[in-house]
Amino acid sequence: MSQQPAKQQGQLSLWHTVKAVAWSFLGVRKSSEFQADAGRLNPYAIIAVGVVAAVLLVLTLIVLVNWVVAK
Repeated sequence: MSQQPAKQQGQLSLWHTVKAVAWSFLGVRKSSEFQADAGRLNPYAIIAVGVVAAVLLVLTLIVLVNWVVAK
């Protein structure tokens, strides 16, 4: 028996995880897409991408506010 790559076994790539988290951040994710990805996305990858995205969002807002206030 040969091992199949993770993608062929139903696991999604990191890019799919990033897209799923990004759409979830915006709140425009379709229920059908969520259901399709729910069993295939790695929960640890979702958490890691979500934390990184939240940190990037906060840092972006801090930089934007500092830039606006400095003018």
